[in-house]
Amino acid sequence: MEQRPLRLTRSDASSYLRERHGISRTVGTLAKLAVIGGGPSFRKVGARGVLYEVAELDRWAESIISAPRNSTSAAA
Repeated sequence: MEQRPLRLTRSDASSYLRERHGISRTVGTLAKLAVIGGGPSFRKVGARGVLYEVAELDRWAESIISAPRNSTSAAA
């Protein structure tokens, strides 16, 4: 089994979310969410670098995925 690093670049975080959780968020979308809020927590590295902790990506993904439903009206 391949071991993932504990922290991922924005590009790797985008791939991880798609592969692990089926959530499609481009690098640009993650960058925008870092500015406006609503995305996963991250750490700054130097002036422009950003790293996402894998555990935080998992937590954030779970927070935006709904519980299983039997119909679309179950959300109401």
